[in-house]
Amino acid sequence: MATPLPIGIDVLDQRLGGGVPPGSIVALCAPPASQAELLLYELMGPRETLYLTLDRTERGVTEGLRRTTIDTGDPDIRAIPDENRVDHVLERLGGRPRESTVIVDHHTVIETEERDRVPEFVTRLRRHLADTGGVVVLYCLDGDPVPERRATTLHSADVVVRLTVDVVGATVDTRLAVPKVRGGRALTETLKLQLTDRVAVDTSRDIA
Repeated sequence: MATPLPIGIDVLDQRLGGGVPPGSIVALCAPPASQAELLLYELMGPRETLYLTLDRTERGVTEGLRRTTIDTGDPDIRAIPDENRVDHVLERLGGRPRESTVIVDHHTVIETEERDRVPEFVTRLRRHLADTGGVVVLYCLDGDPVPERRATTLHSADVVVRLTVDVVGATVDTRLAVPKVRGGRALTETLKLQLTDRVAVDTSRDIA
């Protein structure tokens, strides 16, 4: 059995037995009004990372990384042109080192603006992963309406990580769930997180 690849969120890697299987497509789903970008920053740490931004500038992403206290390594940040995004993303995958990480931020753009190409996109990502044994992270924004091709994305993904945020009274309740791990063991309980300027596990006990 192949050695799991850590994804960079320590407590999650521990629960997953060391990380995710090499060659995994990970769908990270989160509300747009959340600190989910901190999770993306954590994902950059373990390995060489190609960060593909579909709706921000390279400078904007770089400035965000500069301000964070999270160790992100030295990611290769590339902005994808507005037209034919699928083709441009796939072109960027050429020559990637083995067991590297690719982050697509955010995949929702492809699900909505090039939705007819989502199945092809996923298939070609799999070919890339078969060669590199790395990890591709598709950052998916949760919202209303749900993108027409979201079900295709989630069905195709090997691992689904879902962040939820609820405001309960004076408290922001942030939880991380992993309901799907193809070829592995999904988590039966959520992780309660504190997302401020870092990612931390909330160890306080809930009082009913």
